[in-house]
Amino acid sequence: MNKQGNGQGNRPRRWPGRRGFTLLEVVLALSIAAAMLVITFGGLRVGLAAWQRGAHRAADLDHTRSLALLLERTVEGAFPYRIDPDDGQGPRIVFEGQPDRLTLVTARPPFPDAASIAFTVVSLSGEAGGLTVRQQPMPNRLALESLDPVLVDAETTGVQFRYLGETLGAWQDRWDVAKEKALPRAVEITLVTGTGGRLAPQALTVSIRATAP
Repeated sequence: MNKQGNGQGNRPRRWPGRRGFTLLEVVLALSIAAAMLVITFGGLRVGLAAWQRGAHRAADLDHTRSLALLLERTVEGAFPYRIDPDDGQGPRIVFEGQPDRLTLVTARPPFPDAASIAFTVVSLSGEAGGLTVRQQPMPNRLALESLDPVLVDAETTGVQFRYLGETLGAWQDRWDVAKEKALPRAVEITLVTGTGGRLAPQALTVSIRATAP
């Protein structure tokens, strides 16, 4: 006896929930995942670069503040110290003010000596575009140029000095102590620190209390 079916013949049954992904769906899913990864890692890269720039800038600011405090202390302690060199011109105040070099005698040197010394002659110069510091205890025969620097600051890419005379606002690029017969009223120090232009030039104005012997 032939059994009659329900018209479906021998077609296989389809189980609900067993449908697979097509190739197009897989490609679309992978493309979306790849795009999300690109966006995520791109954002992380930008954030990391910004954090690094901020860290470098903060380090430059800390360095500039420390250097400014050192220079401010040195110039504030400037004293009209006289020497009598063997050139027949008589006693003169030890002070040389140039646009990129400053030599003075101070009671507050940048790097105090272990011994108790009242005065130290200090040279601040913009050698090779940076900042070089030399110092020598006084009294002594001046020989700063032959001494090794106590500091060569590689982070400082430029330094400039200006000098304030008796007339308020009369800043000068040079200070001739033989002509002025006294120290300037103040010294303006402009520092350029940091690499890649991270910081603008920093100007520091330091007053000098004792200007005349």
